[in-house]
Amino acid sequence: MVDVANAAERGRQVSSRKSEKGAGWECDQIGTFAELVLNRHSFTWLNPKTLWRSRNEILALLFGDPSNDARRRWMAALRERDPGEVDLRIDHRDLGDTYSFLVLGDTGEGDFSQYAVVPGLLKLGEGTGFAVIASDVIYPTGSGNEYEDKFFRPYQEYQAPIYAVPGNHDWYDGLGGFMRVFCGLPTVDGLSPGGLRGLLWRKPEKIDEARLAEAMTRRSRPEQVSRQPGPYWMIELANLLVVAIDTGITNGIDADQGAWLRRVSADPRPKVLITGKPIYVNNEYHPCPIEGGGTVDEIVRDPAHRYVAAIGGDVHNYQRYPVRVGDRTIQYIVSGGGGAFTHATHTIPRVDVAGVPEDSFKCYPLRGDSLSFYSLQYSRRLRMRWLYLTPEESLAIMSARIGNNPPRPTDAGPRITRRMRWAARLLGIWPFPFHLPVGKFFHRYVSELNDWDTPPFFKSFLHLSVTPEELRIRCFAATGCLAQELEPPMEDDVGIPLTTS
Repeated sequence: MVDVANAAERGRQVSSRKSEKGAGWECDQIGTFAELVLNRHSFTWLNPKTLWRSRNEILALLFGDPSNDARRRWMAALRERDPGEVDLRIDHRDLGDTYSFLVLGDTGEGDFSQYAVVPGLLKLGEGTGFAVIASDVIYPTGSGNEYEDKFFRPYQEYQAPIYAVPGNHDWYDGLGGFMRVFCGLPTVDGLSPGGLRGLLWRKPEKIDEARLAEAMTRRSRPEQVSRQPGPYWMIELANLLVVAIDTGITNGIDADQGAWLRRVSADPRPKVLITGKPIYVNNEYHPCPIEGGGTVDEIVRDPAHRYVAAIGGDVHNYQRYPVRVGDRTIQYIVSGGGGAFTHATHTIPRVDVAGVPEDSFKCYPLRGDSLSFYSLQYSRRLRMRWLYLTPEESLAIMSARIGNNPPRPTDAGPRITRRMRWAARLLGIWPFPFHLPVGKFFHRYVSELNDWDTPPFFKSFLHLSVTPEELRIRCFAATGCLAQELEPPMEDDVGIPLTTS
């Protein structure tokens, strides 16, 4: 079993917060992950067919999200099959009171950026009790016919169960692929909505059962096989509950799920919430409404429920907001860097949401590295060499713009020139002389349309270690470079007390 404490200390010394090399800028050799990739054709959102297959997101935003109704049908089918299953509980108390597990989000593109995470994940995942995928297991539409290269093959050597909560992309297939793979349930009727929305809605894809059965053999060892009780569930551990919710396409949960969440949250043990969409992200607050009234975050904040962290996927990077709630701190985390394209972090403004101080906020990639990488991408695409900002220049721009100390050691830094300011404007961080919301546009569209297949990838995953006294959450990076594959950088580390004084 890997000594995670020692690996973490070594990882701290080689992280992007220590050097440009730790960020993957000096990539002497690409990692071994490239040998694992079967499909050499890059997954891309620039393909009109991919965008058309994903149209249910737009339809749900325009005409309403049908996920709650479809989820009720799935849950009725599960209750018919498993009438004794009420609490949707997975029992892992056999792990004892000292154990560890992994969390990674937004994994399933099936290309280089997903597979780049695998070597570090396997190294640090050795001896962990289980892993959880938080959102978007399969892109672009959650099809059951795409699980081999995007789930079973990349994680075939992980020697423990993998559970998941669905993301919006898994719902574009009516949750058919997800429920078949993780819950062992064939399709149910009535997954597509009616009316005008139903005419345009992408219908669930018929699963090739023979193909899926062959794919499942890749994770068929007894220690790997698992079946979760639904799209939302809880894992019972000796001294912790991991509570996972399904937020559908547009970030909401149905009344039945809300009642279940309130019921399991009444357990007196400390808890970690896993959710398809984060509650705090990009300096914004999204409490997640519950059908019929209330929000998920109201349940999380209730001191009687003892939530110590809430981890969500959907946004493809790492962010952490330590939010003070009464006399305690809840760690709200974004963990969506498990494989899909990286969302820009340089467009995150100076953090002040919920009273979180900027210097207490953590993100990966660092804002400066995000700005530098996107400037490199677009200087090449647009053939505008002046648009490129070096990592050092980007660090200086972001520190001036955010008003914080540079997160990576640096000399005095370059003087910010007119060229650098105009490059930063076009990349969504420096204000124009007139109002132009480039930042939000950049995050929502430009990041999404700018996937890449060469290092640095700026991917990440979480390793959670639990003792009777403490939960420790560490964020490890995957750049795609061999040096960081052999010694995964640790980008963040937070300890959370589990005992009450």
